[in-house]
Amino acid sequence: MTGHIARIRRYPIKSIGGEDLTGASLSAARRLPGDRVWAVLTESGERHAGEGPQPERWLPKSCFLRGVASATLQAVSGGWGQGAPEGPIRLTHPDRTQLSFDPETEGARLIEWLRPLWPEDKPAPTRLVRGPTGWTDVNQPWLSILSLSSLRDLESRMGQPLGVERWRANLWVDGWEPFAEQDMIGRILTIGDVELRVTEAIGRCAATSANTETGHPDCDMPAALAGQFGHQNFGAYAEVVTGGQIALNDEIRA
Repeated sequence: MTGHIARIRRYPIKSIGGEDLTGASLSAARRLPGDRVWAVLTESGERHAGEGPQPERWLPKSCFLRGVASATLQAVSGGWGQGAPEGPIRLTHPDRTQLSFDPETEGARLIEWLRPLWPEDKPAPTRLVRGPTGWTDVNQPWLSILSLSSLRDLESRMGQPLGVERWRANLWVDGWEPFAEQDMIGRILTIGDVELRVTEAIGRCAATSANTETGHPDCDMPAALAGQFGHQNFGAYAEVVTGGQIALNDEIRA
C-alpha cells in the first residue's frame, strides 16, 4: 500500500504546543528530533525526578502537566519554528498573550504563563525539565504515525470535524485505506531509504476529547472509539530502523 507524508509535526514540550515541519532527519532507534525534549514537572512528579537539576531516567506521563488533566492545554500551539531545536520557543493560546522564552534559562517564565491554564486542585507545576531521551508516553524511542484517511472516516462516523492537532502525531500519511495502519503491526514501512518498523497501536485517553481551537472538550473520544471499533486505538507507533531524510509529500510504502 502506498501513500505520502502529508504532515510532519513535533512537540518541543510535552503536552504544550506543537508545530509543523517541512522535513526531518531521522536516526535509527531515535525519536523525531526536537520532539518532547522538555516537559513540565508537577509537585507529585518531583518525588520521582531525583535530586539532580535534570532527571536521569525516563519518567511516566503522570509526573507532568498533561492535557488529560487540563483540556485547555490542548489549545496551546507553537514551538521553535522550522529551525533546529534550539533557542527561543514561541507559544500562543486563545486565553493568554503570546510567550517567547528560552527553555534553557527561562523555564520559570513558562511556569507562570501556564498557571492560569492548570487546575488549582491538581499538583502544581514546579519546573521545566529536559529528558535524557524524550518525554513521549512510552519508554521507547518511537514516533507516531496516523492516517488522514482514518481521520476522515472517524469524522464522518462522529459527524463533526476533529482536526489533526488533538492527536499529537509525528507523521500524518494520506493515501492509505482507512484504518489500514491497525493491521501493519510488525511490518516495515519505507520512505526512500528510510525504514520504519510499526510496533504497536496507540491507545487514546481523554486528552483527545478537547477541541484544540478552544481548549474545551467537544466529545468523549475514548467512548466514541470504543463504541465504533470496540477499542480505544487510533494510530500506531513505529521505530526508525534505518535513518535518513524525510520531507512532505515523500512516498511511504507499506
